[in-house]
Amino acid sequence: MAVPTPTADTRWRCTLCGNLTRFDVTRSSKVVEYVHLDLAGEPKIEEREVLSESIEAVRCRWCNAVDEVELVDRPGAQV
Repeated sequence: MAVPTPTADTRWRCTLCGNLTRFDVTRSSKVVEYVHLDLAGEPKIEEREVLSESIEAVRCRWCNAVDEVELVDRPGAQV
């Protein structure tokens, strides 16, 4: 099930409990990273380019509902 991504004018809301602020998001992404290793061998990501990304599931942290999320308008959003 595809989960819609929030925009500048929308946000997520749990349809069961009304939560607007706490969610666990499972996403898949394909990225290219420039990794710099220091002399001790410790890696540091200096650049990251996201080639593709999709949200697979969203779980409400309040009521534990899975995939019960809808998009609603943000307060003050231009509708």
